[in-house]
Amino acid sequence: MRLGRRCFLAWLAMSAAARGQTNTTGYDWQGVNRVVAIGDVHGDKDALTAVLRMAALIDSSDRWIGGTTHVVQVGDVPARGPQTRQALDLLMRLEREALAAGGRVHALIGNHEAGLMQGDLRNVLPAEFEEFRTADSEKRLQAAYDREVEALRRRGEWRATATAAAAFRTSWFERHPPGWVEHREAFAPMGTYGSWIRRNNAIVKVNDTLFVHGGISPKYVATRPSTINDGIRGELAQPLGSPAPLTEEVASPLRYRGLAEDEVKAPVSHVERVLAAQGVRRIVIGHTVTRTAILPRYNARVVNVDIGLSRFYGRPPACLVLEGRSAYVWHRQTKIEFPEPGTADDTAYLRAVVAADEPPSPVTELLLGR
Repeated sequence: MRLGRRCFLAWLAMSAAARGQTNTTGYDWQGVNRVVAIGDVHGDKDALTAVLRMAALIDSSDRWIGGTTHVVQVGDVPARGPQTRQALDLLMRLEREALAAGGRVHALIGNHEAGLMQGDLRNVLPAEFEEFRTADSEKRLQAAYDREVEALRRRGEWRATATAAAAFRTSWFERHPPGWVEHREAFAPMGTYGSWIRRNNAIVKVNDTLFVHGGISPKYVATRPSTINDGIRGELAQPLGSPAPLTEEVASPLRYRGLAEDEVKAPVSHVERVLAAQGVRRIVIGHTVTRTAILPRYNARVVNVDIGLSRFYGRPPACLVLEGRSAYVWHRQTKIEFPEPGTADDTAYLRAVVAADEPPSPVTELLLGR
């Protein structure tokens, strides 16, 4: 197995080098001509395909046509939407198709990917379990219920009265719909989706840009991305209930919101420290929903691409595109120039977004507040 992995990585390195791309760390890609960043998907495969088509990355049959483009989806593909499984299947297939064409699909680990693997199902809709339902689901669910009851009996925690037992059964099956067993198996560390998530990165660097789901907090400003990636993968391989600071604490790269919120929480000096420590010009984040547009922050040194494009939020399709030293967004099928890092005035960009929006645009409030 180790030899096979070495051979694959060697082939991947040679293939990338032949196309002018270099990757010496597993998370740092240089010489990439075009990068497309997509925000949180939240169980909406239809919204994801709309963005991919808008950026000319897939055709009408959802097949890769992006060539050597690198796509960075910043995490949170699951939860809050009825098409989680479809969205994951699409990204997994496009990952293979892009690689064959000389491109890449980087599906970052977000807090919802980690949460599902660690047993946090608070934001999972019944329709997400339904995606995993099979002809045997009821039988398997009953077996899971029987196992739990038996475990409670062994621990002396089972309530013996008929009324208590009936109430427990009703509550249990309300919380465990058909498809629950298959869903949990799929997101287990060795499951179809769990094993794929554990192979992914939480942080990648492409050219001069760092991509991370939540952000880099002061606690992790000097930590190498490889250390964070390896640490998060390790936590996701652990049994449920194991300590997992890299994925669960507020300062985690998967959960930190300081770069997307009030700048008092993350002063300019912190952003400058992150940029210097990671050797990049900008940081692209998701996790915190913006006012319906991809927004520049800290003079465009931080870019939030989480517009809430899923049907849960009902936002428009949009993505960030980096080509060479230039940047632009696709917003409602409109191509808009995006401010370069260090640009203090983003008024022209915001006005262009307002013009592309259906009135009244929520972005207008940002302009009126200046």
